[in-house]
Amino acid sequence: MKRTALSGAARATSAPLLSLEKQLLHPGVKGLPITAPLPQGAIGAQQWNVLRADTSFPVAVLKISAIQHNLEWMRRFCERHGAQLAPHGKTTMSPQLFSAQLANGAWGITLASVTQAQTAFRYGVRRVLLANQLVAPADIKAAVALMRQDSGFEFFALVDSSAGVARLSQAVTRLGLERPLPLLVELGLAGKRAGCRTMEEALAVAREVAAAPGLELAGIEGYEGLLTSKDQERDHQEVRDFVARLADLLRQADGEGLFTRERILLSAGGSAYFDFVANGFAQVKGLSRPVLPVLRSGCYLTNDHGHYQDMIAKLNAREGVTPEQGLRPALEIWSMVLSRPEPTLAILSMGKRDASYDIDLPRALVWHRPGAAEPGAMPEGCRIEKMNDQHAYLRMPADAAIGAELAVGDLVGCGISHPCTTFDKWPLLLAVDDDYGVRHAINTFF
Repeated sequence: MKRTALSGAARATSAPLLSLEKQLLHPGVKGLPITAPLPQGAIGAQQWNVLRADTSFPVAVLKISAIQHNLEWMRRFCERHGAQLAPHGKTTMSPQLFSAQLANGAWGITLASVTQAQTAFRYGVRRVLLANQLVAPADIKAAVALMRQDSGFEFFALVDSSAGVARLSQAVTRLGLERPLPLLVELGLAGKRAGCRTMEEALAVAREVAAAPGLELAGIEGYEGLLTSKDQERDHQEVRDFVARLADLLRQADGEGLFTRERILLSAGGSAYFDFVANGFAQVKGLSRPVLPVLRSGCYLTNDHGHYQDMIAKLNAREGVTPEQGLRPALEIWSMVLSRPEPTLAILSMGKRDASYDIDLPRALVWHRPGAAEPGAMPEGCRIEKMNDQHAYLRMPADAAIGAELAVGDLVGCGISHPCTTFDKWPLLLAVDDDYGVRHAINTFF
């Protein structure tokens, strides 16, 4: 049976994770209803329930059953498509969730910065793909220190220029790194983020990496998630074309004998089009050595109620998966009604400090009066129309009965769009069962 860091038996499988369970949480931790220090591991024993209003509000919750479902869904997807998963850890920056992903078959963890890699290393992650350029002297030194500290620690970084190659080669030589630093050449997109803009440029950089002292060419990488517009069909074709270019670049580099590692890494796959990536990578065959296709989706773990839910609905259709079988939203923010200043307006106790708003505003899902039997669905037309730092404006249609029912002290559960920028607002989230009973805590390190 697969074990996850969300099950009681697997939460503390290492000394660093045990230290989180043993740490004292002090009054002032957002979402916790404590007035005296409490060991984190004792949270479940308090038998708090969000629907009883036992916690402080706002509070961020992770639904354990949805996380478990999503872990197993992605594991089966990767097995079916012959790919490995290195989920992007910047989504959650949670040691417990990293542990759950690795326990469910993840090949490694993708991260965006060396400081994130240091945190992951501290909590037991031993294979990191840094999906970014390694440039700052302090960051290069820190990466080398991790590789020295544990000979079994695998660290991969990206490069897209001659200047980057020279900088890294000089640094690792000067620092005396005993083994080569593995690099993936990044192929980019015109007008977008980092990455070589042409196949010729990328192949030239690959040759330079292969020849540079202290470095080795580990593979080819790109990020297709930037290909979004209002023209969905065009986006899909551009993603397929980009994946094909990554594969072609890999073939050309292999044809020149630039790879010396046992396996060649080929990596892409954000949280929207990873089926296109997996299908495209599966066509890469007949090279001098085995190819390891690595997907990097991070938001699959919690999905959301907005941007990624819409994207995953389309992926489900392509894969022949029903909505019930597909990835499930796991992250919610619950707040309390603070004020009813107008008949169609409720002011909630959450804001920009608590929920993402960079793609879409939160979506009001349900409301609940503590002591009532079950939460009720928010009627059609109810929406969060704006947020201040710590207040949300819930607007209700003039003809909706909820406008007369919703009272100060009632609870409103909201889904979010883009989990990345909600996790970073919460140093601690509460893992809950399907009845919103609090089982334990999940830490984040941003």
